[in-house]
Amino acid sequence: MSSVLPFRDINVHASPEHYAFSSPSNPSAPTLVIDRPSGDIRLNDGKLLGGQRVTSIQGIMGIISLRLDKYIVVITKAQPMGRIKGHMVYRIVATEMLPLRERQVHDPDEDTYLLLVKSLLHNGPMYFSYTFDLTNSFQRQAVSNEIGPLWQRADDRFFWNRFIQSDLIKFRLGQTNSRTSQGPQQAVDPYILPVMFGMLRITNTSVKGTPLTFILITRRSRHRAGTRYFSRGLDDQGHVSNFNETEQTVILNDDSSSGMTTFAGDGGFSNSKPRGQETQVLSYVQTRGSVPVYWAEVNTLKYTPKLQVRGIDTAVDAAKLHFDEQIHLYGDNWLVNLVNQKGREQRVKEAYEEMVKKLVDSPAERSQSDRMTREKFTVIDPSEQKHEFDKLHYIYFDFHSETKGLKWHRAELLLEQLKEGLMKGEYFHGVDAPGGRIDIIKKQSAIVRTNCMDCLDRTNVVQSMLGRFTLSRMLTDLGVLRPGQKAQEDESFEHLFRNVWADNADVVSRSYSGTGALKTDFTRTGKRTRAGALQDLNNSITRYIRNNFSDGPRQDGFDVFLGAYIPDPSGFGSAHQFADTRPVSIQAVPYVLCACLFFLFITLFTRRMPDATVWPLRIFTLLCVITAAWTARFMATNGALYVNWPKLNTPAHATESYQDALDRVSSDPVLGAFIPKHSRGRSNTNLGYMEEGKKRIE
Repeated sequence: MSSVLPFRDINVHASPEHYAFSSPSNPSAPTLVIDRPSGDIRLNDGKLLGGQRVTSIQGIMGIISLRLDKYIVVITKAQPMGRIKGHMVYRIVATEMLPLRERQVHDPDEDTYLLLVKSLLHNGPMYFSYTFDLTNSFQRQAVSNEIGPLWQRADDRFFWNRFIQSDLIKFRLGQTNSRTSQGPQQAVDPYILPVMFGMLRITNTSVKGTPLTFILITRRSRHRAGTRYFSRGLDDQGHVSNFNETEQTVILNDDSSSGMTTFAGDGGFSNSKPRGQETQVLSYVQTRGSVPVYWAEVNTLKYTPKLQVRGIDTAVDAAKLHFDEQIHLYGDNWLVNLVNQKGREQRVKEAYEEMVKKLVDSPAERSQSDRMTREKFTVIDPSEQKHEFDKLHYIYFDFHSETKGLKWHRAELLLEQLKEGLMKGEYFHGVDAPGGRIDIIKKQSAIVRTNCMDCLDRTNVVQSMLGRFTLSRMLTDLGVLRPGQKAQEDESFEHLFRNVWADNADVVSRSYSGTGALKTDFTRTGKRTRAGALQDLNNSITRYIRNNFSDGPRQDGFDVFLGAYIPDPSGFGSAHQFADTRPVSIQAVPYVLCACLFFLFITLFTRRMPDATVWPLRIFTLLCVITAAWTARFMATNGALYVNWPKLNTPAHATESYQDALDRVSSDPVLGAFIPKHSRGRSNTNLGYMEEGKKRIE
C-alpha cells in the first residue's frame, strides 16, 4: 500500500438531505457524503447532484456531537508557515461548524457548547501539513514505516483532533453500525487530516556564514489537557498535565528555502543531489510535564492557592504507566525538577522524590554541590541495574535560590550536572538518501524531562539552555563551528535563537495559564531587566484574574473538544447544565460590593451642593463603607463560592472546596438564614467519583 496524503482542496455542497465533500483536483476520487440529520457517512462514486456548492475548504477537522446536534468542523482559512524539507506547513486561521440539522432548535446549553468549542478553535494554535507528519519527531519518522495514510502514522498523543475524527476513522475501518457500512473504506483516508496543537517556527538563517533552516516545534499532548489550576499532576492512565514535546531541528542543504512549491502527491523534493550536498537533518527532543503524582492547587481567590498532595502509594501504578511510556519512547529519562525546596512547593518536591525512590530499585541518594552551593542538587541513582526504571535519573536544582539576585548565569550549574547524560544521549542525525530513504547517522537515546510547578517559566529557561548547548554540539560535529566555538558567538543567530525560544515560552504558557510566560526578558536578551520584571508583574496579575474567573469555561472547552466530556442528548428540557446554581443571596454579594464602591467613588469625586443636607449623606456613606468591608471580607473568606469552576468535569477538590465554603455560609449570622437546607447549590451529585478515604496532605 502506497502513502496516502490528505486532499489539499475540498469543495462542500450542501442540501437539506446531506453535505457532500469532493476534491476538484482529484475528479476520480469518490465523494464523501454525510447525511442530514442522521450523520451517516457514505461514499458516492462521482459527483452528487442536487446540492448547492457552499464553499471551498482546506480540510475537515472532524465531526463533533453536542447536546442537540452534530457539527462538521471544517478549516476555511489557513496561513502558510514555511517549508520543512519542501513540505508546506500551515496554521489554522479560521474554522466553521456545519450543523447537520437544517432547522436549529434554540437551546441555551447548545449555544454554550458551541461557544466553548469555537473559542478553543479560535484561540488554539493549531498546525497541519498535507505531506508532512507534524505529530512525530524526525527520529520517529526515520525509523517508522511511511507506507499508509498520514493519519495512521500520526502520534496518538499529538493527534489533537483524534476524538472528533472518530466518526470518519470508524467508517474508514468499517466499525460503524450504519446500514451504509460496507467494510473498510480506504477511499476515506484523504479526507482525514491530523492536526497538531502547539508552537511552530521555521526560519531560514545562517551560522558563521553557513545557510541552514532552524525549526522549533512544540507538540502539546491531547491527554489530560487543560488549564493551570484545573489540571495538575497525573491521572489513572499515566497521563500528566501540560505535557509538551519540544523538538529543535537544524536542516542543512534544504531546498525549501528556494521558494519552490511541492504538491500533495510528490512527497517533497527529489533526493538526487550531488554527494556531499545531501539534505542533513539534526534534531534534539526534550519534554516537559507536571509532577507525576496526585496533587492539586485549589483556588479560593487567594493569590496563592491551597495545595493538596495525595499519598504517594496511591499514584505508584499511574506513575509506572507514565514512565513506562516515556522510557519506551525516549530511552533514558533525566528528570530535572526545578520546584523550590522550601515553602509551599517543598511538598511537591518531596512527593516527586519519594515517587522516584519507589520506582527505582534500591536507590542510593547522594548530594552534589559546588563550593558555593549546598543542598541544591539531589541525585537519585540505582545501586544496581535491575529493571527498566533504572533508566530514570533524578536531578534536583533549586532554580529560584540559585538565580536569586538576577544571577541567571548560575543556571549553568545545572548544565554541568547534565553534561554526562546529554553527551551519552546524543541527538538525531539523518541524511537523505536516494529513493526517499534516510540514512541514520545518530539516534537520540535519552531525554531530559523538565518540570517546575507549572512547567512554564523556569522550565522554558532551562530547556532553551539545553537547546543552545546541543545546537553548538550539532554545528561542531557538522564542521560549521570549530571545536570550542559556540553558536551564540554569532550575534544575529543568537538573537533569532533567543526570540524563537521566548515565543515558545509564550505559546505554551498562554495555552495553559492564559498569559505569556514570565522571565522571557532573560530568554530574549540574556539578562533580567526592569521592563521584564514589570511585564512579569502584569502577567502575574492577569494570570490571577483569568485562573480564578475565566478558566472554568476554557477547561470545559478542552473537555468537550477532546472527548473528556460527552454531552448528554437525553437531557433536553431539564435544568441547564451551565446555570448558576448558587443561592441568590450568595450571587448577590459581589453586586452589593460593586454598588457600594460605586457610591463611594461618586461621593469622593463629585462636588456637594451648597444647600445639601450633610448628615443623611454621611450616614449612608458610612453604611456603604461597612457594607463594602463586610462583603469584601465575606468573599475573601468564602472565595471558593466565587471561583469560575468547570461545569462539566468539575474536579473533586473543587467540589469539595465549594461544599465546605457553602457549609460555612449556612451558619453565617447574616446570610445563613437565606441558605436553604437543600439548596440547588449544595447538590452532592458531583461527589460520586471521589474515592473515599483518599489521604491528602494539606
